[in-house]
Amino acid sequence: MPNDDTHKPPPEANDVAPKSVPLRWLWTTVKGLSLFTVLSGLFTVLSSLAVGYFQYLNAYQEKVSSQAKEDMTLAAATFTEISHPFSEMQALQQTLYADFARAVGEKSEASDKALATRNAQAISERYEKARIELRENIDLLTRKAEIYIDWASNTYRDPAEKHNVDGDPLSRRVLRDYGFDCSDKFNFPAFGNVHALSGDTPPKEVTDDKYCAMAEKRGVDETTKPEDAFIRICAGPNDKAAKRINWYSAKHHVLTMHYCLEAAHNRLAAARQWAAGADRDAVKESEILQGEKEIIAQFDDLAGRINAFNSLALYQMEQIRVKYRPARLWCNVPFVWNISSLNCFPIRTASLTR
Repeated sequence: MPNDDTHKPPPEANDVAPKSVPLRWLWTTVKGLSLFTVLSGLFTVLSSLAVGYFQYLNAYQEKVSSQAKEDMTLAAATFTEISHPFSEMQALQQTLYADFARAVGEKSEASDKALATRNAQAISERYEKARIELRENIDLLTRKAEIYIDWASNTYRDPAEKHNVDGDPLSRRVLRDYGFDCSDKFNFPAFGNVHALSGDTPPKEVTDDKYCAMAEKRGVDETTKPEDAFIRICAGPNDKAAKRINWYSAKHHVLTMHYCLEAAHNRLAAARQWAAGADRDAVKESEILQGEKEIIAQFDDLAGRINAFNSLALYQMEQIRVKYRPARLWCNVPFVWNISSLNCFPIRTASLTR
């Protein structure tokens, strides 16, 4: 008899299924699904991914907002903590000297009942106390200015990158060893000009170790771009390399302000002795009276330095706002946020290299 299998019709092409069990099961399952079911399942998967993605973005933005609020609060508190004692010290110094000069001019410095004398005596103790407190806290205030104003406002600073602990060498000791001259207008704060033409030919750069041997020193003027708003100080033409003072650094402002405040304090020793009722030095009293114009100019420079710090601190706080500004709409599109020129993420991610 002929084999029955030879009389069976050949299977249709659409009925051919894979011989392996898993693939056969998958093929049977797919065949049993309608187009609507497949599309519904795909839509569910995509919807879940989209919801998870936007939940992640929302959580990220909340963290960014929280960090922005914290940075701004600390920067504002640091600004107040620094500005107030310096302003107080400068005002007390100026008032004390003015009372001393008035009392001597009226020849009433020996009378305890003279108004100028009584005013000077009233602020003497307050002045000395404020000066001691500032001297005790100056190193802490310097570091706070660096951390909560300079670092916090630096959009391009990545804490995960390699940084030397002593990367910024400027200190009170450096200013003293290099004999920083507070009265030299070359050493006065200046921030350059944002409208300075970038196409101008820049001066030939001189390294710090060769700068002090130059006859001509370079300062900051209207042709200087903000990124070049720094000066260099020298201890001598041959013995030490120059040290930089960056006028866009709140830390550097605090250091130079305190150094110049101490210089004025030391110069007013005779007036402070008179105001405190201590032994008087007639020779030194005569010296500071003869140098009245210079001392008044010194007070004005101190006020200018404090004002420059205040202006910089407010500017840097605005930079914190820029650093944490909300992400733009296109920054929420996958793969677009990786384009560095868009600056989508307000917080820089950790570096992969160590």
